[in-house]
Amino acid sequence: MKARAAFGLLALAWLAGCATLRDDAGSDGSISGRLAVQIAEPADRPGDARNVSAQFELRGDAALGELNLSGPLGNTLAQARWQQGQAELLTTQGTRRFDSLDAMSQEMLGEPLPLAALIEWLRGRPWAAAVSHANDAGFEQLGWQIDLSRYAEGWLTARRAQPPATTVRVRLDRSAAVP
Repeated sequence: MKARAAFGLLALAWLAGCATLRDDAGSDGSISGRLAVQIAEPADRPGDARNVSAQFELRGDAALGELNLSGPLGNTLAQARWQQGQAELLTTQGTRRFDSLDAMSQEMLGEPLPLAALIEWLRGRPWAAAVSHANDAGFEQLGWQIDLSRYAEGWLTARRAQPPATTVRVRLDRSAAVP
């Protein structure tokens, strides 16, 4: 369960507090902030609802990158690194290796979260590797509704209604003023 919680923090590694987006076309392309992930109780696993939150710093993209998660006192909770064909998760329990970001997500959270897509969503745009459909609030992609209505204020919400319902909330601080 600690491994799932650590990854949950990594996943989205995804949402509700303070963050820094250096800018979409920024000097190093890094994003930092606070994220929270809520996974509703699945019908086949009563009592298995999950809520995780953490501060995060993301560097890179879906092909090559690193995600660091830390707790409220700044202590490192977990670190994920990936490149084409492999991903690894480093926690206080050791290092685990996976074939992909999706495999890491499935193993650690028990639910598939589109981490490669999330990296682009954090930058306020659809992931280029999948079809998306624009709507009044933002766009829909991979069965997720991405709400960008408050993106200029530093807020992003991604919701999946398909059971188990999952919500990822992110707070980005625009210290490097993104239009």
